[in-house]
Amino acid sequence: MSVEIEEIRDFLGEYEPFRHLEPKELDRLSFCWKIKYVRRGEHLLDLGEPNDHLHVLRTGAIDVIDANGLLLDRRDVGQSFGHSTLLGDRESQFTIIAVEDCLILTLDREFFQQLVEDYPEVKRYYAGVSDRVRRANVEQEKSSPESAVLRTKLGQFAIEDPANTGSTTSVQDAAKMMNDLRVSSLLIIDNDKLVGIVTDRDMRKVVANNTPVSTTVAEIMPKKLVTRSSDTVVIEAMVLMAERDIHHLPVVDDGRVTGIVTAADIMRLLKHDPIYTTGELSNADTPEDMAPIYSAAQEMAVKYVERGVAAQEVQALLTVSADALARRLLHLAEERLGPPPVPYAFVVLGSQGRREMGFASDQDNALILDDTYDEAAHGDYFAQLADYVCNGLATAGQPLCPGDMMASNPKWRMTVSQWQTSFHYWITAPEPDALLWAMTFFDMRGIYGETDLADAVHAQAVESAHGGTRLHAHLAALASRWEPPLGIFRGLAVDRKGKYANTLNVKKGGVAACVQIARLVAIEANKAVLPTRRRLDQAAGLSFPRKNARDLRDAFDFLNAVSLRNQAKQFRNGEELSYQVKPSRLAKMERENLRDAFQILKTVQSGLAVRYPIRNI
Repeated sequence: MSVEIEEIRDFLGEYEPFRHLEPKELDRLSFCWKIKYVRRGEHLLDLGEPNDHLHVLRTGAIDVIDANGLLLDRRDVGQSFGHSTLLGDRESQFTIIAVEDCLILTLDREFFQQLVEDYPEVKRYYAGVSDRVRRANVEQEKSSPESAVLRTKLGQFAIEDPANTGSTTSVQDAAKMMNDLRVSSLLIIDNDKLVGIVTDRDMRKVVANNTPVSTTVAEIMPKKLVTRSSDTVVIEAMVLMAERDIHHLPVVDDGRVTGIVTAADIMRLLKHDPIYTTGELSNADTPEDMAPIYSAAQEMAVKYVERGVAAQEVQALLTVSADALARRLLHLAEERLGPPPVPYAFVVLGSQGRREMGFASDQDNALILDDTYDEAAHGDYFAQLADYVCNGLATAGQPLCPGDMMASNPKWRMTVSQWQTSFHYWITAPEPDALLWAMTFFDMRGIYGETDLADAVHAQAVESAHGGTRLHAHLAALASRWEPPLGIFRGLAVDRKGKYANTLNVKKGGVAACVQIARLVAIEANKAVLPTRRRLDQAAGLSFPRKNARDLRDAFDFLNAVSLRNQAKQFRNGEELSYQVKPSRLAKMERENLRDAFQILKTVQSGLAVRYPIRNI
């Protein structure tokens, strides 16, 4: 083997997808490549030109330009081009221009076809940027046994044939039945239909309130029945049970009860988890007592990140911890101040509202007050409650919002009617401040009190914004102005100086734009849902092309995974938590996938620019 062929083999062995090939295959393939020199400014391919070669850059850089003259990508050493014409249409969909003097390796179509036939993973790699990002997400999740557990379906471990009785059974008879069967709950079933559930907690309330034991179970069972199907995965059940503060979840399929799952069942399945660490909060009486518990929950979430648990699952667990912290503080506030004078809902916003918290998330929250609220009579109560909760959250470990978007700010304590009026103004007069508030408050979720108030405000806001085309255009403009950190000349663009020199901001240039686009398309589709992934799924095929929704969701997942891994390291090292990532500290393949994720986002943003008159806003 000549020195030149050896250099080709060694070079290819460093880059995707060739580095996964067997040594013998690399040796054989090395003889199939040709080398050509291209001067700066030369067109390697023009739009519509036939192509029969795979190209790999040995040195230099090339630009990929679309039919509208838009720069889509700049590729450098080790990266390929021309493969789309070998897997799909033979004519190039792009113009390829050398922006530096280049040495290029070329592989004829016949050799390429044999390569992808023998190695399906090579074909998958060249199938597209979005496929590579999707595969990276899947490979990470497969590597984690915790992820597999979190995706266990309820039907796999639910208790079959759960204890049950009818709605006319007396409390005394129900209590005796629970004692005899040694169960902590009874399902209430009438005519083969599940109508309710009573638990040991309900029985304790009966005793505490001196309720006659002759009372029927129908009179003491909770008004709202929460169920899930046997296909529901553990992570969804965990979050639901924590949010609703329930310990029993009936499993119902096609209208028929098939089992029941308890918090203890899930605890045994998972053994350790932040959702159960935060259960200790019920015994904490001060924010100072809560601080080590909240920190322990974050520590456990760090371990999940280190074990490769999927980003959305870690975010859900962090959110559950923060929700539990706020609920405990609200409970303590009511103990100190007495019962609330009017119904209210404590709502969380932003990443916590979307159930997408990271380790660096601060608090964003507000109060929604019943329309019977009177400032003179009730204002002091809710001011004290909000101050206690927000300051308590800060003491326990959730930082105050730098923008003062918290319930402790009187501005964000409003009645239902006032909230509805505010949303109407933000939607019809999208000025800079209004846009900022709209972006935050459209991510509203009630976690304590009369949460129906929050559901009603949020649903009406989305309904009103559904037809707000001016608001849509402004939101699209903001989403497009958060530019992914892709350099004009090569690869990932980093800050050149200052505190964050040689780093890039994964949130500003990636995650935030994905969130904004998902928020926009959900509003357009009139879907009052919150998590970004769910917004994209529900908007797919309605206000957003299905492929764009799928690709953006994959990019969002990968960017969140990179961000969480980076923050987990910062947490471990006692460093400032931030969204700043040093590309030099990432593995080569991770840098490539990060670049691909940013490229997906940039492509979707380009589509927004075509759809909306962004330049005029």
